[in-house]
Amino acid sequence: MFRRQKKIEEGLTRTRQSFFSRIGAIIGRGEAGPEVWENLEELLIQADVGVQTTIELVEKVRARAAKEKLRDAASIQQALQQEMVAILTAPAARHAAGFTPGLEVILVVGVNGVGKTTSIAKLARYYQNQNKVPILAAADTFRAAAGEQLAIWGQRVGAVVIGGTQSGGDPAAVVFDAIQAAQARKADVLIVDTAGRLHTKFNLMEELKKIKRVAERQVPGAPHQVLLVIDATTGQNALAQARQFTAAADVTGIILTKLDGTAKGGIAFAITKELGLPIRFVGTGEKIDDLDEFNAQEFVQALFE
Repeated sequence: MFRRQKKIEEGLTRTRQSFFSRIGAIIGRGEAGPEVWENLEELLIQADVGVQTTIELVEKVRARAAKEKLRDAASIQQALQQEMVAILTAPAARHAAGFTPGLEVILVVGVNGVGKTTSIAKLARYYQNQNKVPILAAADTFRAAAGEQLAIWGQRVGAVVIGGTQSGGDPAAVVFDAIQAAQARKADVLIVDTAGRLHTKFNLMEELKKIKRVAERQVPGAPHQVLLVIDATTGQNALAQARQFTAAADVTGIILTKLDGTAKGGIAFAITKELGLPIRFVGTGEKIDDLDEFNAQEFVQALFE
C-alpha cells in the first residue's frame, strides 16, 4: 500500500504543483466569502474537474462550511477532500466487481492511442502478481498490426496471446477461440483487446454486442468486466469519446492512463461524476508494473500532499 501511495503521489506531481497546492492559499485568505469560493471554482475548472462537477462540489463544501461553522482553512480543506472522495467512490457500489468463479472474461475498450494495448499488458501483470494466469485475446482485427503489438507485449509479460495473426478477421471468432484456449489451459482471466475505431457508431455497437453474445454463451455472466481506457492527458475531450463507448459497451469501470503525463489530474472527478463509472485502475508510468488499483482516499490525499 505504501508503494502504491508513493507511485500515485509521484504520478500526480504535476497536477499537485500546478493546481491543488494553491487551494490552501485560496481558502486561507481570511473569511470564506464569495471571492474565495469563486477562486476555488476557477482553480478546479482549470484542473479539468469539469464545470458541473466543480459547481456541485464547491456548493457542497460551502454548505458544510456554513452549517458546521468551519472557519479555518484546514477545516474547510478537510471538508473539500471528504467531498472529493465521496465523488470518486459513489459509482463503485453500482458497478461492484465481485468474485467470479471459474474463468473471468474482461473486455477492454477505448479509442486508438490512449494506451489500450499497454494497459492490457499491465493488467495481465497485475493478475500475475495475484498468482493468477491471464490469457490475452487479440480481437482488434481492424487496426493494422494491433495483433502483432499485443503479441509483443504478451511475450514481455509471459502471457499467451490468442489470435492476431491477420487483420480483417472476425473479432467474435477470435474471442470464441480464446475462451476455448483459456478453458483448456485452466487460465483464471481472459483479457480481450477490442477495436478502437470502427466506421460508424452502429458498427461499433453491433461488433461489441456480438462479442458479448459469444462470450456469454461460453462462460456464464461473461463479460464480467468491461473496462474503458481513458488517456488522462486528453482531459475533457476524453469525455465525449467515453460516452460513446459507455453507451455501446455497457462499461463497468475505467482504466485512467498517463496520469503522470498530465498537469490536469482533476479529470478523474469529471469522469466518475459525469459518466457515473468507477475508476478501477490508474497508470502512473511506462513500466510494466505501473498500473495500480485505484483508491479514492489515496488519490485525493496525493493531490494535497
